[in-house]
Amino acid sequence: MPQTSSPAVPVSRRSLLRALGGTAALGVLAGCGVPAAYVGPGDRAVTDESTADRKLTWANWPLYIDTDDDNPNKRPTLEAFEKRTGISVDYVEEINDNDEFFGKISPALMNHQSTGRDLIVISDWMCARFVRLGWVQRMDRAHQPNVAKYLDPLLRSPAFDPGRRSTVPWQSGITGIAYNRRKLGREIRQVKDLWASDLKGRVTLLSGLDEAFALLMQGNGVDITKWTAADFHQVCDQVEREVHRGQIRRFTGNDYTKDLVSGDVLACQAYSGDVIQLQADNPDIRFVVPEEGAELWSDSLMIPNRARHKANAERLIDYYYDPEVAAKLAAWVNYVCPVPAAREVLAAAKDKDAAALADNPLIFPDGTMRKRLAIARDITSTQRAEFAKRWNRIVGL
Repeated sequence: MPQTSSPAVPVSRRSLLRALGGTAALGVLAGCGVPAAYVGPGDRAVTDESTADRKLTWANWPLYIDTDDDNPNKRPTLEAFEKRTGISVDYVEEINDNDEFFGKISPALMNHQSTGRDLIVISDWMCARFVRLGWVQRMDRAHQPNVAKYLDPLLRSPAFDPGRRSTVPWQSGITGIAYNRRKLGREIRQVKDLWASDLKGRVTLLSGLDEAFALLMQGNGVDITKWTAADFHQVCDQVEREVHRGQIRRFTGNDYTKDLVSGDVLACQAYSGDVIQLQADNPDIRFVVPEEGAELWSDSLMIPNRARHKANAERLIDYYYDPEVAAKLAAWVNYVCPVPAAREVLAAAKDKDAAALADNPLIFPDGTMRKRLAIARDITSTQRAEFAKRWNRIVGL
């Protein structure tokens, strides 16, 4: 990857599921006399102070926005928004793990209180919990013409949020397979290639349930937009067999990148954005969307209940859907851009490195790749405890 200003391999956006998860815990609390966590539509909003109070607070992940080459504390696109609108943004890089952040703000939300944040970015599988619990507000598309016009059709209507009225993708990515072409000596084209004898002990899978299961189901020919419990248990049976015969070296979080770079691992489940960064130093590392398909996921922007600056937050979201702005962000973070029109902006750039990004299918998937991408339906609250218990036992969590 020729982009010299890109960050080091990013902090994980797809967090490790370490326990049964927040939704299961909420069910336990409800059984102990704690008020039900669900918040009805009539109790989600407060008086919007946006017009009189020109500010907002935005919680995001580290290394997930463009910064100045000479000063990492300066964020060019965000500063341009502040200058253009007169809205000051308190940008807080406080999200390091979906479950951890869930635990941090859930007490306020379940008790119908403000979180102190007007905008948050979390992974879609966690967004699904917030939407089900009624912890986020619906956005006013009249304030968001860019979102309405430019949001990628592939991302417009996930099962947990039809029409994307409560969530808007910040950045997207693909869960596929990364491998070292030179050391392996052959191509990888299908998920089942991970189980080949020449990869014994040299394969890693992702440890997080929400991160791992979809790609493995696709390898079995499953439509992940409507997978079943039987499909899940089939995957678990398969992974257990591969563990017992020594095919899988270990289960990882984002540290799979270290194994791949060192050569201890030759093939692994991986995220497209990470691999772009690795390729900058080692062009032998390849990323493949298997023939059976791969999961397209997003980390999405949401406005939590009782946010005091909802209109300001909606305006900021729409600003990042301006193709010119989206192009600048995509050139820095190197994830799948949720604004396909940004590709034309980059293609016309005078800088050769920036223009080259327009042809990178891991930032702007081409037509062939797009046909193989799908958004997995989320794990329901009733399924989560059972599924996490079995998966965590397999991976040793």
